[in-house]
Amino acid sequence: MDFDIPQDVQETLDAIDAFIEREIVPLEAQDDNVRFFDHRREYARTDFEAGGVPRAEWEHLLAEMRRRADAAGWLRWALPAEFGGHDASNLEMAIIREHLAAKGLGLHNDLQNESSIVGNFPTVLMMRDFGTEEQQAEWMPGFLDGTRRLAFGLTEPNHGSDATYLETTAVPDGDEWVINGQKRFNSGLHHATHDIVFARTSGEPGSPVGITAFLVPTDAPGFSVDFFWWTFNMPTDHAEVSMRDVRVDAAAVFGRVDHGLELAQHFVHENRIRQAASSLGAAQFCINEAVAYANQRVTWGKPLSRNQAIQFPLVELHTEAAMLRQLIRSTAWSLDRRHHMEVTHLVAMCNYRSNRLACEAADRAMQTCGGMGYSRHMPFEHIYRHHRRYRITEGSEEIQMRKVGQHLFGIGTRVTQ
Repeated sequence: MDFDIPQDVQETLDAIDAFIEREIVPLEAQDDNVRFFDHRREYARTDFEAGGVPRAEWEHLLAEMRRRADAAGWLRWALPAEFGGHDASNLEMAIIREHLAAKGLGLHNDLQNESSIVGNFPTVLMMRDFGTEEQQAEWMPGFLDGTRRLAFGLTEPNHGSDATYLETTAVPDGDEWVINGQKRFNSGLHHATHDIVFARTSGEPGSPVGITAFLVPTDAPGFSVDFFWWTFNMPTDHAEVSMRDVRVDAAAVFGRVDHGLELAQHFVHENRIRQAASSLGAAQFCINEAVAYANQRVTWGKPLSRNQAIQFPLVELHTEAAMLRQLIRSTAWSLDRRHHMEVTHLVAMCNYRSNRLACEAADRAMQTCGGMGYSRHMPFEHIYRHHRRYRITEGSEEIQMRKVGQHLFGIGTRVTQ
């Protein structure tokens, strides 16, 4: 077996690095754009007076980054060729995601906004696989040029991971559907044109069948963005939404009626393995920065790194990162060759351990660097606050561990030998 990065992927990484140095680093340096990445980052990015949402200047900068990346052919790299992409494999994307995150904070890859020069377009693939021909013709161009933006409305005040118990309902009324309910942490609604709203249309609470996805215009009568939840990592785009007799026509149904959870599950494995790779890259960055600081910091007449109390915790983290790297790449390689449900437990292992590792590495980097590490003049608090969310969102680590446990103990699935 060959565990080296494939030559063509290494050439891609080199070309990405050259593009970053040529186009993105100068953009980050001009017009005091560095304020979005140095100790001023949280305040520079957040419009506290407007509910805590991202400042327009910050989003304009991200848009220019994406424009340049798209012009250079990088933004759509993971997409199929039919949409201007490169058909990048899961293995290639895992390597790229880790590589970008391991560079640290920068305009090239700011995961707080899920923004990167190598983009992730789950809505494009959702529309390709679940949209009608009419929906594809209407929506695809807008997804790619940014004029159509979807938020994701699944979580509710009383239901998070237990999505089959959601209380939002949609009932037919002639040629229309009438939607009533609430959504919480409805991400992206500060600028979305439409919201994917999941609502029960039939069946009993707890049944995965009977939930339908709808494409709801955010300016529809009765659709209300009540406020945005301020979170550990700001700015926020996590809205509290209420819907009172919101009417949509049949063309708003996204996917099959009563089978909307298929959309929510469809790309979970690809997204989770890429998130795992990003968390691993962030963890490795923290480890590397802590090592560099310990080597140059002199205490009691010798480098701080000479103390085993400094060495050993970082050695343990570095070792776990090395082991996770092989598991992530092996799992991504398997995703490219096997049905995704055959490796769902491996994806779960990668995801929950990498997200936890990023937090542990950021915390240890703070401890290693002392007061400076705790300050906002170093990047570790930002990395911790961002990656801490992934231990909850998009499948909490408890949900991921339950998935591994189901496989390991043969609960609800056959244990493979």
